[in-house]
Amino acid sequence: MPSIRFDLLRLLSDAKMRSGSVLARELGATPAAVRLALRELESLGLGLVRVRGRGYRLAEPYDCLDAAAVRAQLGAQAHLFRLELLDACASTNTLLLERARGGAPLGSVIACELQSAGRGRRGNSWQSGLGGSLTFSLLWRFAQGAAGLSGLSLAAGVAVARALAAAGVEDVQLKWPNDLLHAGRKLGGILIELHGDAAGPSAAVIGIGLNLRLPASLRDAIAQAVTDVASISNEVPQRNRLLAATLIELAQVLEQFAGHGFAPLRQEWTARHAHQGKAVTLSSGDGNKVAGRAAGVAEDGALLVETARGVERFVSGELSLRASDS
Repeated sequence: MPSIRFDLLRLLSDAKMRSGSVLARELGATPAAVRLALRELESLGLGLVRVRGRGYRLAEPYDCLDAAAVRAQLGAQAHLFRLELLDACASTNTLLLERARGGAPLGSVIACELQSAGRGRRGNSWQSGLGGSLTFSLLWRFAQGAAGLSGLSLAAGVAVARALAAAGVEDVQLKWPNDLLHAGRKLGGILIELHGDAAGPSAAVIGIGLNLRLPASLRDAIAQAVTDVASISNEVPQRNRLLAATLIELAQVLEQFAGHGFAPLRQEWTARHAHQGKAVTLSSGDGNKVAGRAAGVAEDGALLVETARGVERFVSGELSLRASDS
């Protein structure tokens, strides 16, 4: 029998007390099914308050994704997107990439309350708890092939940083090639996967993950320094509003990128570069390391590093970047 946990979550999202019988009646479910769904929500990290004789409520209101609310926030730009909101899936990128191969149109969006197998760059997993992050993927189609999309992840980073700044999340920095940082801690990430012919046309699935509220248990499970919006901002933006704002910024940047590449965005990206002018060490998958000083990025998005041999170029996807210990 399918779980009713997400229907129950939406019903309880206002954190008001409801009796078990009321919940069962409103959900058209048995009391036993309601009790099971309550336990499932607790197992996913949501705090639940039980009061004998009165019922149940969430410990805090839950910010549910809602398609109508997102479309309202998109306003005149709503026609640019085909929006699909899911309760749960393995990975929004994996699912949207399958849709892209099947001919899904430009502007297709999949957002998800809970990912079970979210993915990051270089095969890393993306950890996210229920309601604690904003995870979605956007499909954008280009006339050019993969070789003409150099710098796309950097362009997407500019768009996301703009949306966060407009929502009051200040001092967001960009780490080459696809991370968003605050004070050296990871706030979010971007994963781009391509489909199409080498010479074009091609489709890019742009996956975005932003940490909004990370519980301590999830922080401990992540093998790097992380932060969330709740820790660095006076107010956490409502997820539907932030999703719409980010989509609008992405559409603007991607249209510009389609016509002119990364070059027009280079200065803005460099202004947010977390390692600009700093000593860095780059490590490749084969164990080789290059030490130098970060000198920004080229017009095609390649990282420029000043080394003992001069300024060298490094292409996105080949190397990972870490701040130097020296």
